[in-house]
Amino acid sequence: MKLFKTLVSATVLTAFSTGMTLAADIFVIGGKPDDPFWSIVKRGAEDAGKVVEAQGGKVTWLGPQNYDNLGVDAAELIRQAIDQKADAIVGPDWVPEAMDPAFKAVVDAGIPLVIYNAGGLQAADRLGAMNYVGSDDYKGGVAGGEYLAKAGNKKGVCINTLPGAANIEAYCGGFKEGMKNGGGEADVLPLPATSFGSATAVAQAVKAYLLQHQDVTAVFTIGNVDANSAMNGLTQAGKAGQVQLCGINFDETILNNIRDGKQACAIDQQGYWQGYLAVSILNGKINYGLTVPTREILTGPGIIDKNTVELTIAGVKAGAR
Repeated sequence: MKLFKTLVSATVLTAFSTGMTLAADIFVIGGKPDDPFWSIVKRGAEDAGKVVEAQGGKVTWLGPQNYDNLGVDAAELIRQAIDQKADAIVGPDWVPEAMDPAFKAVVDAGIPLVIYNAGGLQAADRLGAMNYVGSDDYKGGVAGGEYLAKAGNKKGVCINTLPGAANIEAYCGGFKEGMKNGGGEADVLPLPATSFGSATAVAQAVKAYLLQHQDVTAVFTIGNVDANSAMNGLTQAGKAGQVQLCGINFDETILNNIRDGKQACAIDQQGYWQGYLAVSILNGKINYGLTVPTREILTGPGIIDKNTVELTIAGVKAGAR
């Protein structure tokens, strides 16, 4: 902490001594305020924002109230950032069909843009963004599929509670590929977007699916909330200990389940880094003309299982995982 304060003070003193005016208003488009994963991303953005604020700027977080109409709502948030005279914008390309026109409006207005969390370098290049910061969604799904197939599972299912969202489709597509690479196979169970975050809806859907497909021994979810709901579903189906569960992201409950052997794994994309690095890159660009030569800064995927869970739990206690 002392080192951080020293660096901030030195930066500010340098700025004042050279007559520079440092003030970057950076807008970050992210998930719902009460979404466990996005709260970590938000913390990363806000921690990077401490330097921005020390230089006279600010970081503003914009998120939808729900995920029922994700692409359209997110596009509106992007346009709000433009209207509020953002100096730079960070955003995930969740639903390209709905969001790309808004992102292109950002670039056309001469506002520096970083795509993070969803879309990958392909989206950043297509839209004219500076860079992409985040995990490779498809590879995240592949990692989960290969892990579960290596554990001996021959049939799996990916629970998709946000059909149409590009990153979620990539997770499930990657999972199918990963299971295939390991000698198994997998299907996708699409559910209405209103099911995302609904413990009852996801648990009931997983229970029904497992009872109807007795050969399925692996379940993959696209978010930590859904993973906890799926755990309830497989327990209600009498499949605890018979069906292995893995999914994107994690929370304290999931880590405890992995430690206790109830859940096989979680795919980590280090949301804290996504928020922190995206804001930092744009702040450096605006104030100093800095760029990062590495195009596509990957924060994942990584696998958390019984071998790495204790270190991850320590990171959670520190508020960064």
